[in-house]
Amino acid sequence: VQLQESGPGLVKPSQTLSLTCTVSGGSITDMYYYWAWIRQPPGKGLEWIGYISYSGSTYYNPSLKSRTSISRDTSKSQFTLQLDSVTPEDTGVYYCARSDGSYYGPDEYDYWGQGTQVTASS
Repeated sequence: VQLQESGPGLVKPSQTLSLTCTVSGGSITDMYYYWAWIRQPPGKGLEWIGYISYSGSTYYNPSLKSRTSISRDTSKSQFTLQLDSVTPEDTGVYYCARSDGSYYGPDEYDYWGQGTQVTASS
């Protein structure tokens, strides 16, 4: 399985960050996989943002839930992150990843994209 992130590298404060993960070598509807977004701010550890499951259910980090939406396009084998009202604190490397269970942290994810840098700045 391969995952590849794509999206703009620069987002203005107060705008919406939108990233897409394209999956190849597998299907995002394969049971029982969970497809997540994880980020790493500069100088900090990994932060799990949320996931969308093989069935389309979603679960978000409570600290980001009010601003986060994860959706999918099964015909394109893609899932998308939207993060509203970004601030400079949302700057970091964003990864998409896959796990074989419903995990709420980054440690149990076994396949990762290479990551994409997103900077929130005017």
